Amino acid sequence: MFDSLNERLEGAFSLLKGQHKITEINVAQSIKEIRRALVAADVNFKIAKEFTESVKEKALGQRNVLKSVRPGELMVKIVQDELAELMGSEVADINVKGKPGLVLVAGLQGSGKTTFSGKLAYFLKSKKRMSPLLVACDVYRPAAIDQITILGEQINVPVYKEPDNKNPLEIAENAILHAKTHGHDVIIVDTAGRLAIDEQMMKEIESLKRNLMPTETLFVVDSMTGQDAVNTAKTFNEKINYDGVVLTKLDGDTRGGAALSIKYTVGKPIKFVSSGEKMDTLDVFHPDRMARRILGMGDIVSLVEKAQEQFDEVEAKKLEKKIKKNKFDFNDFLSQLNTIRRMGDFKSLMGMIPGMGKMTKNLDIDDSAFSKVEAIIFSMTPEERANPEVLNMSRKKRIAKGSGKSVHEVNLFIKQFNQMKKMMHTMSKGNNMQKMMKNMQNFRG
Repeated sequence: MFDSLNERLEGAFSLLKGQHKITEINVAQSIKEIRRALVAADVNFKIAKEFTESVKEKALGQRNVLKSVRPGELMVKIVQDELAELMGSEVADINVKGKPGLVLVAGLQGSGKTTFSGKLAYFLKSKKRMSPLLVACDVYRPAAIDQITILGEQINVPVYKEPDNKNPLEIAENAILHAKTHGHDVIIVDTAGRLAIDEQMMKEIESLKRNLMPTETLFVVDSMTGQDAVNTAKTFNEKINYDGVVLTKLDGDTRGGAALSIKYTVGKPIKFVSSGEKMDTLDVFHPDRMARRILGMGDIVSLVEKAQEQFDEVEAKKLEKKIKKNKFDFNDFLSQLNTIRRMGDFKSLMGMIPGMGKMTKNLDIDDSAFSKVEAIIFSMTPEERANPEVLNMSRKKRIAKGSGKSVHEVNLFIKQFNQMKKMMHTMSKGNNMQKMMKNMQNFRG
């Protein structure tokens, strides 16, 4: 995500390295490259020009004020602040207050509306402790009802549907009555999309907005479509005056144009960002944190928040004692892998750590990254998992056969495990994060 933009911006900042002060000449050179980086990221030229003019003005305005700050560092800070401002500056909350609250989800076909509806239901259920009801109002796309039904089953959220009814407004109104009688405090209406904007589509979504009077209307847009996404968002807003934007597919090869331009163009905040197909990969949008990630500075706050959601204080203290006594075993290792998986996509998590984005950019890490090690551990007996030192050659051969791996692979894993165990035991003596990352990478299946 934003890899190309990050590299181009770094190139722009590098022009100020070795410079002792801000001047009109070196600022002009850097600004020119920043503007090129934004345009290459599919940001509208007018927006890129206004953005860089603001950066230039602030940089020159501070050249005689912050003499102790290096020019490159000053430029990074100014660009970071301006990026955050461009994307909305503050976090925008979702309005689900009501009896019940009603969220209307709109967007083009293929933007990820239905998947987002499921993710939002999971988010409201798990983090807001609400009782959501999903409503299947896409009566045109083949298998749309089946898709949202499957998603509802995955997250244990009921889905209201009327397969034989082709009137979306009638379905939604019946769903409201159903929600009131069944104790649901929020309704999420998944509407139909089209491959392109057409008159029928706009009339339908306008009718739903006017008659349902939702507490929140969200426009879902595929971030990989760049400036086209911004133009579509503008057209939808003119018709239904939605409350916020959801950017999907941020795990893809997005250039960043939509994230950077949409707030400026439409005047509506980005409220959520989504990546992947898993139901727990929906995040509240923080402009300041996204600005840091674009600049390759990581997002340690979001990483800590994700960790805290999975944090068990009692178990953590037990684990700490075992590590100090060098008693960390395969059961503990497996438990930590499961915790990491619950936090989300491993590669995305590494990108939140300052400096780690570059290290993991070209690594092939996916959701099955640790399948090999799991297969090996699951082929061990309880005694072997709790006491790694008992693993002799006879046991390793049995484990290799049971896991479908070679003896060499089993030996390699055990060697890497012992290295990691040793590093964890001595972690306080130095920064071994890079070595640990290398070892974790070698555990991939």
